Amino acid sequence: MKKSLARLDLNLLLTLQLLLQELSVTKTAKKLNVTPSTVSKSLAKLRDWFDDPLFVNTPQGLTPTTLASSMEESLSDWLQIGSQIVSRRGDEAPTGVRFNLGVESPLSLMMIDELTSRIHKTYPDSKVKFNNWDYDSIDAITRGEVDIGFTGRESHPRSKESLDLLPYFINFEVLFTDLPMVYVRKGHPVLDQEWNLATFLSYPHINVVWEKSESWALDEILIEQGLTRNVNLTMASFEQALYVAEKPGHDMITTAPRYCQSYCRQLHPNLVALPIPLNEEQQEKLKIPFTMIWHKRNNQNPKISWLRETIKALYSEPDYR
Repeated sequence: MKKSLARLDLNLLLTLQLLLQELSVTKTAKKLNVTPSTVSKSLAKLRDWFDDPLFVNTPQGLTPTTLASSMEESLSDWLQIGSQIVSRRGDEAPTGVRFNLGVESPLSLMMIDELTSRIHKTYPDSKVKFNNWDYDSIDAITRGEVDIGFTGRESHPRSKESLDLLPYFINFEVLFTDLPMVYVRKGHPVLDQEWNLATFLSYPHINVVWEKSESWALDEILIEQGLTRNVNLTMASFEQALYVAEKPGHDMITTAPRYCQSYCRQLHPNLVALPIPLNEEQQEKLKIPFTMIWHKRNNQNPKISWLRETIKALYSEPDYR
């Protein structure tokens, strides 16, 4: 039977959070300025409420059970939010808040200045950390190490990066849909040829490893036609691939999301963007839904709700698309 939160003394959750932090009844009692007996009684009530031992006594101290460990990040968030609420005044904004974002690069470079400015305007003295989106970012969101992820997924029905394959406890919202483009340096011989699939495949490619994979939706589409790219160089990021593609003296080409055109205008002005020469049906399978991703436990978290709305507002502006 579901228990009502109104029947739980919320001070017990503070005790639980400190026990997880200190792993000692005595140290927790000292932090709370109460006797160890009081903490032991509180722990007994918590064990009854959660129907779980929560901690096991070992020679090294208390060891949390799986259930207790799973609550640590949520308790930390709850206490942080509670502290903000009880200390807030009508003329005062919350301070000392931490924001951890996992953002695809170079998308993060394009948003970092404006987003950080908006965060600091609303949350003075806050700490902002940008992490590159990679293969373990979903796990980082699950562990509570990243508040929100912002990255491209894939539309190809056989893709392992499909939105349909996200875990059930992950929520998401698509902000815009992009298409990959071909990037070549000015003066590249391909610019003097008819632009079609045969031309595209006749040149060596600079590939990018994405979430530990060296193939992506484009390769699936080509395989369906019995075709393949000639990959001569594999890089770890779009920035690296675009940097190399701009250099003179080679015939390599690369692919990257369309939004990279804005990035290239600033840092790689000698790159030219071309559409991938596929038909409309195949282009549909290449679409990239750029998506905000967060854990369902944070649906009502005020900080993360504000962050979601701020990112949405930022990407509704043409300069950031």
